[in-house]
Amino acid sequence: MPYTTNDIKNIEKKWQKYWEDENTFRVEADPSKPKYYVLEMFPYPSGKIHMGHVRNYTIADVIARYKMMRGFNVLHPIGYDAFGQPAENAAIKNKTNPADWTYRCITQMHDELKKMGFSYDWSRELSTCDAEYYKWNQWIFIKMFERGLAYKRPRRSTGAPIARPPWPMKR
Repeated sequence: MPYTTNDIKNIEKKWQKYWEDENTFRVEADPSKPKYYVLEMFPYPSGKIHMGHVRNYTIADVIARYKMMRGFNVLHPIGYDAFGQPAENAAIKNKTNPADWTYRCITQMHDELKKMGFSYDWSRELSTCDAEYYKWNQWIFIKMFERGLAYKRPRRSTGAPIARPPWPMKR
């Protein structure tokens, strides 16, 4: 007998609840297992999850689950690349405060990704626009600057700006 849509939804809910209740994908230090780190790109929280995201995250999820089944201690975190132009441009386009827009999209993406059942360690979820995250990027940059590893040097321009593209323009 074939499964109905309701059967499938119930099966998904059952296993997602089990994974959450049992902390199936939460990673703790375990020196008896070899370590493995799976990190795919973080989505820009400028809208909804789309098929490009699903394809990308499914590939990484398959790798993470394979390594878990092979006995590895797999860290598979998720985050949102929320500190930049895509999120800001989407907020401007939607006439919304960028912080409000970004956090609303992050909440929506979080919920959508959870429903897909990916093997993320949700306890390590992050957003690059959170001060608790980017303060470390700033700290690292300051330390590099203090040691002369980050600097700005004057450079001559390589030429005049291009007045038109180097390819033939269609008329």
